[in-house]
Amino acid sequence: MTIAFVYPGQGAQTIGMGRDLADAYPAAKAVFDEVDEALGEKLSTLIWEGEAEELTLTQNAQPALMATSMAAMAALKAEGVTVDKAAYVAGHSLGEYAALCAAGTFSLADTARLLRIRGRAMQAAVPVGQGAMAALLGLSFEQAEAVAAEAAQGEVCQVANQNDPAQNVVSGSKAAVERAIDLAKAAGAKRALLLPVSAPFHCALMAPAAEEMAGALADVAMNAPAVPVVANVVAEAVTDPEQIRKLLIEQVTGQVRWMSSVEWMGAQGVTEVWEIGAGKALSGMIRRINKEITCVNIGTAADAAAVKTA
Repeated sequence: MTIAFVYPGQGAQTIGMGRDLADAYPAAKAVFDEVDEALGEKLSTLIWEGEAEELTLTQNAQPALMATSMAAMAALKAEGVTVDKAAYVAGHSLGEYAALCAAGTFSLADTARLLRIRGRAMQAAVPVGQGAMAALLGLSFEQAEAVAAEAAQGEVCQVANQNDPAQNVVSGSKAAVERAIDLAKAAGAKRALLLPVSAPFHCALMAPAAEEMAGALADVAMNAPAVPVVANVVAEAVTDPEQIRKLLIEQVTGQVRWMSSVEWMGAQGVTEVWEIGAGKALSGMIRRINKEITCVNIGTAADAAAVKTA
């Protein structure tokens, strides 16, 4: 059996996530404490007791989701499971940073700070209301690419996330994305709807944020990952820290090739995927991409405790 560990991205956040992990496992509580210290604020209080609107702000959601994933990793470690149980790690968008933290490329404190910078930079790159993202359901990736190209009309509109065989997300200028919704429906999409996001992630409009991440990543110590990381933008495993740095910068404006990443892992013989952290969105996508892969969710103390009996 070949296992991969995967880490969720934005949209999975919920108030209260990771709390029972912190209550049950001192090492998981220590993760939240270290992230709070790295950011100089009580992010954990916002995660467990705050308002959903504030947690959803990308500068908060990004480090919060990573902290929850790393708390789950700490709980697994307490149960005797470490990252080297996996043949590969991968993450969806910001989840790639959690994957790299789990694999030891970045320290926990550096990962928290990088994601705070990334969140702020992505939010600041485009004035609120000028960009948008939309999910296109029921069209293939090729159809979604054609819709985005036709919708652009001189503005930015591109496929940002290739999630599964029938779910793609387009990102860009608000008017262009609205045109894409109409074109997608005309092309036979089951649904096409604007997403409740505060900025158009993973498209050319994010260029200022990519520049800022290049600066932030240049200043951070990076180690070779203990386990190969399947990078979003190339959908194959990478281990060289310099290449990882380059791909993380590209990822800000580039495509999250999640479907291709899962297909690649399947082709390498991965038969089981553990989704580590909040929610179960990635497991749903993985099942639609490759029905042969078994999905396991590790998001609660009960999930972590069940591992040792398995």
